[in-house]
Amino acid sequence: MNYDMIDSRLLTAPNDPEVGRRLVRLQELGLGGTPDPEFDAFATELAEAADAPYAMVNFIGENEQYFAGLHVPSSVQADALKAAQSSSNATPSRTMARDHGYCPHVVVRRKALVLDDVCSYPRFAVNPVINSIGVRAYMGAPLIDRTGTALGTICVVATEESRWGRPGLELIKSMAAKVVDLIHQRER
Repeated sequence: MNYDMIDSRLLTAPNDPEVGRRLVRLQELGLGGTPDPEFDAFATELAEAADAPYAMVNFIGENEQYFAGLHVPSSVQADALKAAQSSSNATPSRTMARDHGYCPHVVVRRKALVLDDVCSYPRFAVNPVINSIGVRAYMGAPLIDRTGTALGTICVVATEESRWGRPGLELIKSMAAKVVDLIHQRER
């Protein structure tokens, strides 16, 4: 697809020129394809710190995102087998299409993003996650490793508007630094 001919404001997932380098780096690190208990624990810590029901450690591939770390409310976990993935307010699974959600934007921008009300931003209000899992607020930060590669993100989402603002921005950035440190420790 030739992205030069398309108005980038209409894309739900931005053009990602770094995807090839990211895939090589994720493979070198052994990340992005399996659930990771340490990342799950971190996602729980992040959800609690942000007072959000959902949190993820997310690695972005060419066509999909993989949540190596995932926290969902315990009531949602109990109902997960009953809920169809395509139904409204379905439980997030470990994978999501690259054009769903806001993390691909964070990876390409290489900057943290706080959306206290996703519906207030026309560019983000049309994203499929609003209807598929009921996302109303999003906060994410890129995971940029020592090579300068944006591997993925950490993020939190809520089903109601939030008031994260500037304090949330500082929180998500500091928590992303903790995950990058963890990745570097594993590499050694």
